[in-house]
Amino acid sequence: MDLTCQTRYPIVLIHGAGFRDLKWPVYWGRIPNALKSRGAVVYYGLQDCWASIQTNAEAIAKRVSEICAESNSQKVNIIAHSKGGLDARMAASTFGVGDKIASITTIATPHHGSKTIDKLFCIPRPFWNIAAFAINNWIRIVGDKKPDFLKLCEGFTTDHMRIFNEKCPDVPGIYYQSYACVMSHPFSDINLSTANAVIKHFEGENDGLVSVDSARWGSAYYILRSNAFRGISHLDAIDLRRSPLTRKTGPAVSDICDVYVDIVQQLKGKGF
Repeated sequence: MDLTCQTRYPIVLIHGAGFRDLKWPVYWGRIPNALKSRGAVVYYGLQDCWASIQTNAEAIAKRVSEICAESNSQKVNIIAHSKGGLDARMAASTFGVGDKIASITTIATPHHGSKTIDKLFCIPRPFWNIAAFAINNWIRIVGDKKPDFLKLCEGFTTDHMRIFNEKCPDVPGIYYQSYACVMSHPFSDINLSTANAVIKHFEGENDGLVSVDSARWGSAYYILRSNAFRGISHLDAIDLRRSPLTRKTGPAVSDICDVYVDIVQQLKGKGF
């Protein structure tokens, strides 16, 4: 039996904006099964998909306490994608569960905001208000309790994230690390091709939503690249296509599941 991912503390996968933790389709693709088949105990954050960072952070703090009680574990290891990393950081620093978290690993999280979002907020506010009204009403129908699209987007500006980082410092005793992803070409993910080109103009290398520089956080930082034409997009980071990126050749990433397995194995090696 393969127990290489059997960590001391359970794994909690925290999703990003725009998605929910559903039984089908699974936000994380093949990743949970790849971890479970190697002995990992896996839970999910279950937070809203379009709520503000603060709203979701409070929900995650409650969820962490529930998981600790259910699993009879003192702490958890959080692996968070995109905005989920910000939700997790605030839950640890602001909502009293820092002593229940052993590690926070973020994947493609905009820790330093987005200069591209800064530019978009030059659009007159009435247009943002109309979009927020429509999206919030739609998201309530699919299950969100407190959607706040406008506040969520404002949270990705560089000014807001600078203030956020000052107010939500790392909690002593928690191991923080981060991963960035890189699309090798705008057409490497057709869903994010335009965004990738625009963000590259303002911010440099990116995964179609988050720049390499913005994703940097913690005591360890890694940049993920594939040896495929498409590279690794923001959606590839959660195995949206449910398939390897390419055949394994050389040191570059060929299957995103291998990245998560490696993350958990390293956490196990650190005693987490």
